[in-house]
Amino acid sequence: MTYDNRAEVRKVLIITLLLNLFVMGLKVLVGYWTGSLSLLADALHSVTDSANNVLGLIASKFSSPQPDREHPYGHHKFEAVGALGIASFLGIACFEILQGAIERILKGSEPIKITPPELWLLLIVLGVNIFVAFYERSVGRRVGSSILIADATHTMSDIWITISVIAGLIGVWLGYQWMDLVFAFPVALLVFWSGWSVLKENLPWLVDQMAIAPEAIYAIAISVPGVINCHAIASRGVLGRQVFIEMHLIVDAPDVETAHQITEEVESRLEEQFHPVRILIHVEPPAYKSEQISFETGAK
Repeated sequence: MTYDNRAEVRKVLIITLLLNLFVMGLKVLVGYWTGSLSLLADALHSVTDSANNVLGLIASKFSSPQPDREHPYGHHKFEAVGALGIASFLGIACFEILQGAIERILKGSEPIKITPPELWLLLIVLGVNIFVAFYERSVGRRVGSSILIADATHTMSDIWITISVIAGLIGVWLGYQWMDLVFAFPVALLVFWSGWSVLKENLPWLVDQMAIAPEAIYAIAISVPGVINCHAIASRGVLGRQVFIEMHLIVDAPDVETAHQITEEVESRLEEQFHPVRILIHVEPPAYKSEQISFETGAK
């Protein structure tokens, strides 16, 4: 039975949504008071945080790991699609930040005014972001949720962005107006890097990239008594979330019952090593010959 983590994922997403709305409100308020481009850009980034939480709630609702008639392999890819949505939001935020910075360079702007109380409000924002990032990452790793881990990665970028913004505004407070504009560019780069990280982590799931080296699967299968050889090994999914394994197994068995017992032992050992995993084995007789472990050149 595959573990259904959706209830816990939804709870975390609701808590972080409320915290992100609070953070966004503070950033917009202070950004409006000061006229800081980097802070308003950071507030835009926080809008994507809240949108990501909503997107995550929707994706989680449809991402049941249990198979059904329409989705016999489960629904885990809905989470990966949700994570790609997060990457898209980050890309939009990066574009908006760069556009605003370039416009300010070309057209100029009013001087930025910042006071110590406003800087203290930003420190509160920073503290909330740190809590959200570590909370989401901790729960995401424990329950194996890609959407929580992706959102935590997004929030980690928020932490560095807010630190950059605070550093720039401290410079403005000390009389260096140009620092706000200068810090807007690294903010955009951090946003872009976060989006790329989320994209790189979730694409293998969607394109059915190999999850486990066929040599590792071969070594486990061939160690089972009664297994002569195995070939046409394929795997997909993500380790720790859900993996699907297929293989052809050549067994030394005089009858179907013995062959079944051998394949059950192979499945048990693979399950112990790569849980959670679903395995499909095609049994072949002792006389069958094949030199291919997987779908590539290489004798075994």
